[in-house]
Amino acid sequence: MAKSMVAKSAALGGIGIGGGAPSPGGALAGYLGRLGKNMRAYYQLYLLIIPVVAYYLVFHYWPMYGAQIAFKDFSPGEGIWGSPWAGLKHFRTYFGSYYFWRLIRNTLLLNVYNLLYGFPAPIILALLINEVRSRGYKRAVQTITYIPHFISLIVICGLLKDMLNANGLINYLLNAAFGREGVAYLLDPRYFRTIYVASGIWQQIGWGSIIYLAAITSIDQELYEAASIDGARRLRKLIHITIPSILPTIIIMLIMRMGQMMNVGAEKVMLLYNSATYETADVISTFVYRKGLLEMDYSYSAAVGLLNSIVNFALVASSNSISKRFSETSLW
Repeated sequence: MAKSMVAKSAALGGIGIGGGAPSPGGALAGYLGRLGKNMRAYYQLYLLIIPVVAYYLVFHYWPMYGAQIAFKDFSPGEGIWGSPWAGLKHFRTYFGSYYFWRLIRNTLLLNVYNLLYGFPAPIILALLINEVRSRGYKRAVQTITYIPHFISLIVICGLLKDMLNANGLINYLLNAAFGREGVAYLLDPRYFRTIYVASGIWQQIGWGSIIYLAAITSIDQELYEAASIDGARRLRKLIHITIPSILPTIIIMLIMRMGQMMNVGAEKVMLLYNSATYETADVISTFVYRKGLLEMDYSYSAAVGLLNSIVNFALVASSNSISKRFSETSLW
């Protein structure tokens, strides 16, 4: 009987006596064999993906090697390996810094305002465009709202500076309508967050609506026909068909947006802020730029950036876990 059991296990591909798990070496050999067979059968597809893999290896994974300077007193002359270890010194310095809470507050507030006002904006625009029956009018609205996305950020910020200075267009209109004196909005820290968020919505609302319009067009039209037979009007269809159908897309985009809660684009902030508005405009990314490139404190800025990335990853993982628990939609 023992011989028959051994023969049976051998026939099943290496499963040991008593129904044990296959050995790791056997499983790896089987996987490599299947991979080699697939590569020979679909080698054209594997060749096409090589540039993408190379891009991520060179520009995303290889730079992780340099993240260790966050734990060193890095000197360009000594190199990464030659620089002495500093442990958590730079992290402790950052936590005890006068700027720590200001940077956290400004970064979070800008992202929270963007989340509250900027995230729903393209969804609302997509829903409104979908309700428009005139194709010509729909295309005109889409074109007008898409154009700002393709305007250079430097041009956008230049327009904002010209329009919002004391003698700019906004003050001219307010003075003509209400007799209000000119205000240098970009020199007043109270207005920076409003200007940043509002201009971002204007620039990205049309481009951001594309993915939601694509999700709307994939909805089964028979659902709308059945709702019309039941006497549902357009608002009922919107609430009970359109929004629930695009909800998985909204959740995925929200999870990805949560991963950027500790990030604010340094380029736009640096083009708009000045020393008078640091109180509300200075964020983590601009602080890292000043410390790392202008003051050449590479280890300190690397520590701040690494901590920022860890927090962002934790936010993505937690939001994905919450979504997976309460819905069927998640990134993984």
